[in-house]
Amino acid sequence: MADDLFSLQITANGTASEISVPAGTKFIDIAPKYQGNYKCRIIGAIFDNEFCDLMEVIPGSGKIEFFTMQNKDGYLFYLRSIFFVLIKACRDLFPHAILHIEYSIGNGYFCWFEGLDWLEAGDVERISAKMKEMIDADIPFVRQNVPTEQAVDEFKKQGLLDKVSLFKIRKQPRTNIYWLGTTVGYFSGYLLPSTSYCDKFQLIHYKNGIVLLVPTIAEPDKVPAFQESPKYFDIIQEHNEWLDVLELDTCAKLNDCVRRGYGSKIILLCEALHEKKLAKIADEIFRRHKVVKIVSMAGPSSSGKTTTANRLCVQLRVNGIKPFLISLDDYFIDRDKTPRDENGEHDFESLSAINIELFNKNLNDLMQGREVTLPRYDFKTGKSCPDGKTMVLPENGVLVIEGIHGLNPDLYADVPDQNIYKVYVSALTALNIDNHNRIPTTDGRLLRRMVRDFQYRGHSPIDTLKRWASVRNGEDNNIFPYQEHADAMFNSTLVYEFSVLKKYAEPLLKQVPADIPEYREVKRLLKFLSFFEEMDDSTIPPNSILREFIGNSIFR
Repeated sequence: MADDLFSLQITANGTASEISVPAGTKFIDIAPKYQGNYKCRIIGAIFDNEFCDLMEVIPGSGKIEFFTMQNKDGYLFYLRSIFFVLIKACRDLFPHAILHIEYSIGNGYFCWFEGLDWLEAGDVERISAKMKEMIDADIPFVRQNVPTEQAVDEFKKQGLLDKVSLFKIRKQPRTNIYWLGTTVGYFSGYLLPSTSYCDKFQLIHYKNGIVLLVPTIAEPDKVPAFQESPKYFDIIQEHNEWLDVLELDTCAKLNDCVRRGYGSKIILLCEALHEKKLAKIADEIFRRHKVVKIVSMAGPSSSGKTTTANRLCVQLRVNGIKPFLISLDDYFIDRDKTPRDENGEHDFESLSAINIELFNKNLNDLMQGREVTLPRYDFKTGKSCPDGKTMVLPENGVLVIEGIHGLNPDLYADVPDQNIYKVYVSALTALNIDNHNRIPTTDGRLLRRMVRDFQYRGHSPIDTLKRWASVRNGEDNNIFPYQEHADAMFNSTLVYEFSVLKKYAEPLLKQVPADIPEYREVKRLLKFLSFFEEMDDSTIPPNSILREFIGNSIFR
């Protein structure tokens, strides 16, 4: 009988133990023994550094780590599962409409219906009631690993043509599909054991669509209030509508264009749209140039702020304004004086890492027409050097300031607000894998940063992945709270960029060893990139935002 026992090393919220279990034991069978180590419900497991859903049979002896929704990956398990409940409820109530799960907004996720002319508030209540009914019924999410051809046949039977098109590029012979009752679904990751596990949600009616609100990692036991962000919604909705006009709202449609040799045309259209948007912002600044003396540009990591600032400067010159570009990075205080985060690491995302007093003095001197010698930050030595460029702001001049704190009112303590024009830059992709698998905007920025860090900063993919959580935390604290303060928003995403980044990111990701924690995120990113056809990048112009990351930028 001893041969039928598996030896397992269990880690439950940092507490380690060893047990033996018989062959055929599922993760869900042993999870209750360790529930007391956690504040909220166990919803997934990691076995020998691979994600598993709780309903899987433990494959053999090895290491197991459980997690809850207080973990990023647990949050994704929850999110995919509640999406499936929403999908089935909508299919049952509106069988002739197609639900599109789109982008995150205001602590929730915006969704809309194709084939449903108008959505009433009563319809949203019916969907919510149907979801609660399924959750109360504790229906299992049943995972099947089937030949990919069989998966495609199931999608065809249920009219999921977006998934049929998506799997034209799927090279794996087998695919995981999920069933919720008689409804089939495909998701880019694992789900929870059953519907009762995702019992916290709220639906609200918004802009002829719905917003699905779910608990956060920080507060997994309650649903947060919806925080409306009208400027953010408008800019991403505008991009979404533009993709609809181009018929490029899913990666399957993009892949089809790439296969037919239309890549260069897509590049031209995307770059023309960027130029048009920047010209519009420059025109608005010109209309206010007698008052505006500072254009302050902010945005999260790898949003393309540097290239956007340079291209905006070109457009300002066309309008007869003389721009002077200043980077907030040059106002970093010495590294040994930089504040540290909760992990003891230097917190370069903190406003306290900036010499605000010197920054404001320089700005006021420049606006008064005085000559100023700007500081220069030496990243190698971690020292601020007083030997930067010397400049005087002419009457037709404007300061273009680029940095993550550009929208924070505390940065410009001594400058009147009417003298500042604020621009928020971010890569807000409206492209989706299919109608039900959205692409987080953070994934695009992470891939951009990984490629750039390797090419220009000597950082490995592991370095980038390890640093990413801290970067994201800095964005949540120092950037996103101020985005609605912007006078203009610029969406730096390019619909074709994943097809180009694949060529650069895949080889880097494949070098990451399988025995480190970051490997799980690597597998997710590799799976994500596997759905995109690789695209030739030779026709991308030298002033493109993407050149800032893949190389050969005219502004570097």
